[in-house]
Amino acid sequence: MTTPQPERADATWPDGLLLTYYGDDFTGSTDVMEAFTAAGVPTVLFLAPPRAEDLSRFKHMRCVGLAGLSRSQSPAWMQQHLPQALESLAALNAPIQQYKVCSTFDSSPTTGSIGQALDLGVRFVRENWSPMIVGAPRLQRYQVFGHLFAAAAGEVYRIDRHPTMSRHPVTPMDEGDLRLHLAKQTARRIDLIDIAQIAAGTAQQRLNSLRSEDRPVVMVDVADAATQVEAGRLVWENRGQGLFSASSSGLQYALTAYWRSLGLLPAKPSLPATPKTDCIAVVSGSCSPMSAAQIAWAGDNGFHIARLDTASCLDATRWESEIERLVSGAVAQLSNGVSPVVFSAQGPDDPAVTGFDAVAKAAGFTREDAARKLGVTLAEIMRQILDRSSVRRIVVAGGDSSGAVASHLGIQALTVASAVAPGAPLCRAWSVQAKRDGLEIVLKGGQLGPVSFYGNVRDGVSDSC
Repeated sequence: MTTPQPERADATWPDGLLLTYYGDDFTGSTDVMEAFTAAGVPTVLFLAPPRAEDLSRFKHMRCVGLAGLSRSQSPAWMQQHLPQALESLAALNAPIQQYKVCSTFDSSPTTGSIGQALDLGVRFVRENWSPMIVGAPRLQRYQVFGHLFAAAAGEVYRIDRHPTMSRHPVTPMDEGDLRLHLAKQTARRIDLIDIAQIAAGTAQQRLNSLRSEDRPVVMVDVADAATQVEAGRLVWENRGQGLFSASSSGLQYALTAYWRSLGLLPAKPSLPATPKTDCIAVVSGSCSPMSAAQIAWAGDNGFHIARLDTASCLDATRWESEIERLVSGAVAQLSNGVSPVVFSAQGPDDPAVTGFDAVAKAAGFTREDAARKLGVTLAEIMRQILDRSSVRRIVVAGGDSSGAVASHLGIQALTVASAVAPGAPLCRAWSVQAKRDGLEIVLKGGQLGPVSFYGNVRDGVSDSC
């Protein structure tokens, strides 16, 4: 496959920011930050809309992100909260504004609607198309003729046959064609530039024929290095007066691949290796099979694992005592040099998952309110562990859990510190609270990382990213 040469003769970046983004969850937000930082594009992630004084601490950054919670929210919530967040980012005048979605595209018309985000976001830009890039080969996500594929346990599945995403408890993926999946969430026109058109060198002509005042969504297939570079070229060379893109970190990988082809970035992406530390503390709200395997590995390899009792978390008379049980146990283990892992479930077939609705109903909660209470509980457990111990490196597993915990710790911003696993870097926390400033934290999506992930975070990773 031959990648078309760039149309622009000047291989330079504009001054100022290159891109701003809103992350639909916290783990995905750090995924974007890792992709750009490793490539040589300095990036900072804020946990609340940044003020002028906040931005002044990070003047050298070329990308600014805002971590959000919209992936688990309703369209009504998005209509109420997203416009202000997106407008605050648009005011920073970057040529590309992104609504960052998960690379498995988990969403539905009622929860985490990507279509709703698109309809809100295009209002803040002027260009007459909205690119969408989801494929990210480094994360083993591939889009071919509009269909999404993702790896699990060494095998690649169409997303509607994926062992995790097809069974997701909130947003199960039941359609592999992303055009059809997205069409359930928006009335906006949805088009595609496919791998055959890229291979034939007609991608630009195809884009030219699609652009119009109705601002269509234009998906771009990405399955390998060549399609990734061309996807980046299409976005960057056609950014015009400003683009809005609902994309995964595939957008970052595509842009940096193209910039690298122009000589604007180092030839090989890299991050510092992660050094060893004595102990880490982990809380996990993920119910993915990989998270289950990682918890099991930890239990077999010197970690202390402790299960959170869902019913106790939802009972006002037992909530505090359940937290104390888990926190005191974790702090005692840390004092003995043992790293604790507190978890709510081990995989999708765990009774804590399959029986969650019944437990929530018995406690008088809706499923959504019960899930939020679980996140608050994990957040409070981690806060107390930090306050009652000297541990300085922590992990939060699960997208919703990561948002709940990080928001509860008094952290203002994050930057990438070092590599651990693709999509799950070790981050440095920035805070006005002395005990939180400099905290090392990994916000890990449930499916990310190898089975030995927690051991890697504790013992260090010798190879750079």
